[in-house]
Amino acid sequence: MKRFVPTLCIAGVLALATPIAHAIPIVYTTVLSGAAEEPPVESPGTGTATVVYDPDERTLQIQTSFSGLVGPTTVAHIHCCTGTASSGNAGVATQVPTFDGFPAGVNSGSYSNTFDLTDPASWNPAFIANNGGTAASAEMALAAGLAAAQAYLNIHTEFAPGGEIRGFLVAASSVPEPATLALLGTALLGLTIARVLRRQGGSGTSRRTGPPGVSGRAQARRRNQAL
Repeated sequence: MKRFVPTLCIAGVLALATPIAHAIPIVYTTVLSGAAEEPPVESPGTGTATVVYDPDERTLQIQTSFSGLVGPTTVAHIHCCTGTASSGNAGVATQVPTFDGFPAGVNSGSYSNTFDLTDPASWNPAFIANNGGTAASAEMALAAGLAAAQAYLNIHTEFAPGGEIRGFLVAASSVPEPATLALLGTALLGLTIARVLRRQGGSGTSRRTGPPGVSGRAQARRRNQAL
């Protein structure tokens, strides 16, 4: 029974720890500027962008805000994948001609949308064709490009048709979610309890050399009488 209790604790810990194995969304951020364009664009425009890739849900959430653009907006995309990290130019990877619902004809604004990466309509057909021919293979290529800092978000305007401001997406520092921390704490607690019970089981075991139910003193008395 004493061995069974620690084993049961460990089994419970493993069951609780199972959700930790699930992939958590990966957050990428960037600052948009004309100086980041290649070649650089002289623009006072600035912006920020956050892109969240969820490997489990297979979605891509895009949030961006911008202001001070010289020309009114035309289209916006994520481009991938450049030959080197944080440098170079690449073709459009995401939906064309632009993000669905992206504000056009403005010099400042914001945008937020979530794309289903299993849907071919979320992709540039040329990017799919150049990366395996399916939405799944395109997703793998973009995921690799994001991880390698070879993808950038670009906002195009009438002033700069090739892009007025852009920024390479870089993974943000990940902080464990509260649920993950709770599971880790529970796992550690369970392992500690199992270790304590195992030690108690070892130290509390006494060796008997006589018949069950006969104390050590009684056994010694019988041996003396026999002598």
